[in-house]
Amino acid sequence: MGYKYKLSFWQIWNMNVGFFGIQYSFGLQQSAVNPIYDFLGASPDQIPLLNLAGPMTGLLVQPLIGALSDKTWSPRWGRRKPYFLIGAILCSIALLLFPFSSSLWMAAGLLWILDAGNNTAMEPYRAFIADKLDDEQLPLGFQMQSFFTGFGQTLANISLFIFPMIFIGKTGSLPTWVYASFFLGAICSIGTIWWSMRTTQEIPPTAEELAHLKENKGGLFDPLIEIFSAIGEMPKVMWQLALVYLFQWYALFCYWQNSSKSIALSVWNATPQNNPVAYEEAVSWTGLVNGWYNVVTFISAFALVGFTKKYSPKTVHAFCLLLAALGFLAFPNIHDKNFLFFAITGFGIGWASMMGIPYLLVVSEIPKERYGVYMGIINMMIVIPMIIQNLSFGFILKHFLNNDSRLAITFAGVLLILSAVCTLLIKTKKAKLSE
Repeated sequence: MGYKYKLSFWQIWNMNVGFFGIQYSFGLQQSAVNPIYDFLGASPDQIPLLNLAGPMTGLLVQPLIGALSDKTWSPRWGRRKPYFLIGAILCSIALLLFPFSSSLWMAAGLLWILDAGNNTAMEPYRAFIADKLDDEQLPLGFQMQSFFTGFGQTLANISLFIFPMIFIGKTGSLPTWVYASFFLGAICSIGTIWWSMRTTQEIPPTAEELAHLKENKGGLFDPLIEIFSAIGEMPKVMWQLALVYLFQWYALFCYWQNSSKSIALSVWNATPQNNPVAYEEAVSWTGLVNGWYNVVTFISAFALVGFTKKYSPKTVHAFCLLLAALGFLAFPNIHDKNFLFFAITGFGIGWASMMGIPYLLVVSEIPKERYGVYMGIINMMIVIPMIIQNLSFGFILKHFLNNDSRLAITFAGVLLILSAVCTLLIKTKKAKLSE
């Protein structure tokens, strides 16, 4: 790649605006899809399997897209931006269609399309930041994505609280507010990606790099060969990060799948079956609670930039994971709905760290010509724990946790403590990013 110029704060802001749309969509996946499954009649132990779409598409799509984007260059469209655009279009189509789901399996099928779109856009966006910014500006670039993660998911979750007050009643088999939230998500997805594409130019490859790209176009299976080759040559720090992610992402899926039902039980003593009206109120309140942790995320994201420069990124990440764990352990034992905001604040700080700091641990140890494929492999480290969770947690919940969603949140807290311990065991070539 050509020379990396220093960018202003607002240039880095503009290049990351598209992440807002991606994360609004992801926020709906976290907070609205599982209640939709509940409204369509799913039992608690079916939820993990119905969520299998997300990690399966991530496992297949992101490394392939990352490898392809490494070998892409168009003078008009660039290297990473074509993948943002395709992903945004897929997301918008799926979000427009999702509220019309008339059955569990229709909703699950649309979730596959939605997640394929998100995954097509996500990791090329991570590589886009690594392409554009030098070592000094990388912390700001990745934490800017944490900011937009929090901001996008905040608005997605707040829509679940506000829209039921505005859009009352049902349309088809689902509440009318579902349509409003998902339609707004479709607009945000395509609109913000368009803004970043319009305001930010990619760095063109040098003549030598362009010649190398033309010589190494490869065949149909070349991206797969590249993925396996990159895994075989993966730096040790990425294997260490994989263990952190095993516990971290298993825990997060336990929370997202069970937060609404946990709040319904602990605050309203309700389930979708015994008191559907109270359960819908709990879903609305969960949107507000999850919106709050994302507010904390975008407030704390930039503060973490300074901490990663003063302390080692792994120390900051371990501390943030511990705060999130303490929040999860307290969460299911709270009976006053207002105190839930205090518990979930720890997760908001942890989520800000999860969305940026792990990339700082590895980006200096991977070759720049493989940013795309390695960002895709990092996502494999995220989705494999999710797949394990989706395949195993239904059994655990039913046979060991008595199908009690409150115990699922406690279980998630314990896993985050294990993740924090594993983070402290990571050894990098650079103890501090600034060294």
